[in-house]
Amino acid sequence: MKSATFPSLRVDPELRRDAEAVLEEGETLSSFLERSVREQIEQRRLRQAFIARGLASSEAAQRSGEYYDADEVHAELGEMLRAAQARSGDR
Repeated sequence: MKSATFPSLRVDPELRRDAEAVLEEGETLSSFLERSVREQIEQRRLRQAFIARGLASSEAAQRSGEYYDADEVHAELGEMLRAAQARSGDR
């Protein structure tokens, strides 16, 4: 059940026309906006979590003093990819 609203949003008439032009069958401008806001919230949560993991990894590396050379990591990942492709026949 919906119990709150977003504030009114004033936009350029061209933006509104563009949004209305891409609505799918049965979709309203309100449902399009709500879905867009939900997707943007999820994207920002994912980005925040990604940054937090990166910062935690950096702190762990600083504490342990254990670092990996990017070229070596890329080479190892390339080897893993080639091995997986060879196993599946996707050369």
